[in-house]
Amino acid sequence: MGKLYDELSKDYRFKEGMKTCINCGTCTAICPAAEFYKYDPRKIVDTVQRKNDDEIEALLKSETIWYCGECMSCVTRCPRKNGAGLIIMALRNLSAKLGYFTCSEKGRQLYALTKALNYNVLHLGYCVHPSTFAYADHPESGPVFEWLLNNKEDVYGRLGANYARDGIGALRKIPQEDLDELKAIYDVTGGTERIELVEKYSLEKAKEMGMTPEEYIGYTFTHCSPGHFNSE
Repeated sequence: MGKLYDELSKDYRFKEGMKTCINCGTCTAICPAAEFYKYDPRKIVDTVQRKNDDEIEALLKSETIWYCGECMSCVTRCPRKNGAGLIIMALRNLSAKLGYFTCSEKGRQLYALTKALNYNVLHLGYCVHPSTFAYADHPESGPVFEWLLNNKEDVYGRLGANYARDGIGALRKIPQEDLDELKAIYDVTGGTERIELVEKYSLEKAKEMGMTPEEYIGYTFTHCSPGHFNSE
């Protein structure tokens, strides 16, 4: 048993997800991600079960663990109630902790997601918020959504939302005392430390790639090399 396997074993998601796998492949058969990506959750579970540090390190540095959508379809179909998705969560957690996520293209996207989602939560009280959604970053959303963003106060008002105002209702302004409480939860649970770790490793990778932090976050957010999909 290796040190990396020992670290995985401390994660409650790993304990819940790794029970008595018989390598039947049901998780792969039901997995939506496996239909599109070059991704096989059964192989990941099989690899982890071997408890070999070199193989686990390769997983932590790979694209593979970032393909999972964490939908947990695997849990609903597994005859032994394993959870490949939970094992993936534990692998991602360890990859982030050790900085191995910067070794893969999909893993490097963790920086953009960490910056965007946690900024929204800590400063606005929402995971996703219209005020921080830039159409230029999502041209696939189409011209109708671009128009909506340019007229969001009017549109959300017509829909009954209390957009960016005090009081109750959808998209209301979240009081500062509530945002302070969210920040305290992050501090106590390790969320703040995780954000700092992801930024530390990501900025080191940006420097290695000869990019400014702004160039790096834009690149990781938009760039997709060939080779990830089954159709390729």
